[in-house]
Amino acid sequence: MMQPDRLEEALDQARACRLCADQLPLGPRPVIQASTTARLLIVGQAPGTKVHESGLPFNDASGERLRDWLQVDRETFYDAERIAIMPMGLCYPGRDPRGGDRPPMKICAPTWHPVLRPLMASVELTLLVGSYAQGWYLGERRARSLTDTVWNWRSYLPDFLPLPHPSWRNTAWLRRNSWFAEVLLPDLRARVRHLLAPA
Repeated sequence: MMQPDRLEEALDQARACRLCADQLPLGPRPVIQASTTARLLIVGQAPGTKVHESGLPFNDASGERLRDWLQVDRETFYDAERIAIMPMGLCYPGRDPRGGDRPPMKICAPTWHPVLRPLMASVELTLLVGSYAQGWYLGERRARSLTDTVWNWRSYLPDFLPLPHPSWRNTAWLRRNSWFAEVLLPDLRARVRHLLAPA
């Protein structure tokens, strides 16, 4: 694959990707939102079935919770000129027999993140939503657990801010870790307001 020199060309290539077609139960449908002007990048895990159906990232209950965390409305959230959204796996990976969705396809992030991320030239802050995004972007800087990584969020600024996944499965985690809502979210919301403010 040739290295594209423009984001639009790279996005066309990513959306046409069929590398995992024979392993995806619903077939390939890469879901990504990006521009050269977005100052905020959200890196998630992988689309769920509702996102696969609609083609809109975080177009589900997890997205509602994430938008509440950021205090942004749907119109702002889906404005690619302001917010870029790129999951670790661009396509829905299928269900895990043990519950929940399967992990992102392993080939996806190494194939597309090194191509797409450098072309998002205006990004100032990347939100790392969940352990897969944190593992990829933080590497050895990541703490031993997701809780410890999010607890130490200040140490990854100004480039990265780790978050738990906004899935309903993490509701108990949010109850146990009240500092997340009391301390982290106010700081996150202030940073998002600054990044989304008109130039």
